[in-house]
Amino acid sequence: MSRRALLVEDDGAIATVITAGLEEEAFTVDRCDGIAERDRLLSANEYDVLLTDVILADGDGIETLRQVQRVYPDLPIIIISAQNTLDTAVRASDASAFEYFPKPFDLDELVRTACQAADAVGGADALEPEQAEGLPLIGRSKAMQDVYRMITRVLRNDLTVLILGESGTGKELVAEAIHQLGARKDGPFVAVNTAAIPRELVESELFGHEKGAFTGAVARTIGKFEQAQGGTLFLDEIGDMPADAQTRLLRALQSGRIRRVGGREEIAIDVRIIAATNRDLAPMIAAGQFREDLYYRINVVPIRLPPLRQRTGDIEPLARHFLRTAAQEGLPGRTLGREAAALLVDRPWRGNVRELRNFMYRAALFAREDEIDAATVRHLVESQPVDDAAPAPGGTIGDVLAEWLARSSFAPGTLYHQALAVFEKPLIEHALARTGGNQLRAAQLLGINRNTLRKRLDDLAIEPDAFAERS
Repeated sequence: MSRRALLVEDDGAIATVITAGLEEEAFTVDRCDGIAERDRLLSANEYDVLLTDVILADGDGIETLRQVQRVYPDLPIIIISAQNTLDTAVRASDASAFEYFPKPFDLDELVRTACQAADAVGGADALEPEQAEGLPLIGRSKAMQDVYRMITRVLRNDLTVLILGESGTGKELVAEAIHQLGARKDGPFVAVNTAAIPRELVESELFGHEKGAFTGAVARTIGKFEQAQGGTLFLDEIGDMPADAQTRLLRALQSGRIRRVGGREEIAIDVRIIAATNRDLAPMIAAGQFREDLYYRINVVPIRLPPLRQRTGDIEPLARHFLRTAAQEGLPGRTLGREAAALLVDRPWRGNVRELRNFMYRAALFAREDEIDAATVRHLVESQPVDDAAPAPGGTIGDVLAEWLARSSFAPGTLYHQALAVFEKPLIEHALARTGGNQLRAAQLLGINRNTLRKRLDDLAIEPDAFAERS
C-alpha cells in the first residue's frame, strides 16, 4: 500500500535517514526545510502524515500547526525536536500531535508510528495552550523524555496514575505537572502523605469525620477527598497505607462515593486520583501487606521515574537550575565551575534530585566566591554526615545485610520478600550496567533464564534501556 508523507526537517542528514526509513515502508516522501515550503507542498498535494521539526529556518514548527490543522483537520502530525524539554512535549500535545519524538529518536519506532498515523482517522481534541516552563522537571536524558511523553498522554483524560520511583526522584512534581497542565487545572490540587499520618487517623484524613465520631472529634471535619472536589487528589507513599484504609479507599474508587467516619450520608466524589510510592508493591502484595485489587485499581497508567544515577547527563543542568532557584529564594547568586560540575556527576546521589537540591543550596550558602569550584564541592562532601546505608570500608555483603536488618523493622511474614527485593534490584542493575542493557547477556551473567529476568525487570520497575546509554 503506497502512502505519502511530508517531512519538514532542516538537518539534511536526519532528513535523509528518516526518508530512507519511510521509503522502506512504501512511503513516497516529499522533503522541505521550512514553513513556507511546507505550506506550498500541503496546498499542492495530499498527504497521509506530516512529520515536522520544531525549530526551522523561517519559524517555529509548532506555532504554525494550528493553521495547518484548520485547513487539514484529518492530517496526523508527528513532531520531532531537539528541544527535548517538558515544555516542548506539552506544546506538542497541545497542538494535537499524533506523537512527539525527542532527538535522538529510535528510527524504527518513528517509522512504525508514521505507519500507524497514516492509517488513523481524525485526531485528538486540542487543549488550550499552557506554559510548562514554571514546572521544575529538568532533564534531557532519554529516561526523562519517556516521562514527559507519558505525562502528555494523560493530560486529556482522568485515568488514575501510579507514579513509581525512589525517594527524592520528584514524584510530587510529576503529579503537579499532570494537574496543572490537564483539564482539572482550575480545581484544587490536594496532596496527602499517607506515611506521615498516624495510623488511626488515616481514614479521618481521607474521608473526614462527623462530630463525636471518636474521642477528640469536636466538630465535623472535611477530608481530603472532599477538599479535592473537581480537582486532583495526590496520595503519596500509598504503599504505607494501613490495610483497613486500603479497603475503604478501594470502595471509594470503585463506587465514586465516600462516607465520613461516623457518618451515614454517602457523598459523591469528583476527583482525579494520582498515587505514588517508593516501595516495590509486588512483594508487599505477595506478603499480604497491600491489596492486589487496589493495586490494579490505581495502576491504570504507571509512570516510572528514573533515579539520578540512571540519568547522569541531567545532573549538571539540575545543579545549575537549583542555584538559580536558590538565588530567587534569597541565597547568594552563584555559578558552577566546570571541575565542580564534573565532581557532582561522579557522586552517587542516593537521595536523588532532593539530595542534589539540598547540596546545591548548601553550596550557594557556604561558597566563598561567586563561582562554586571543585574545592568547595570536596569540602561539602567531606563535611556531610556519612551515609549509614553505605558499606564500611572492607565490609562484606554479609556485614551490610546484617547492619541493614538491624536497622530495619518488618511486619510478620514480610522479611524474606522485602530483603530479597532490596538486594535483588541492585544485583540486576549491576548486570545490566555490565552488559550495556543487553538482557540476554545480563541473564547469562546472572545465571537465570531470560524470561525470568524480564519478569523481574517488570516487578522491580527496572528500565533496561537506561543502561544502554552507559555502553
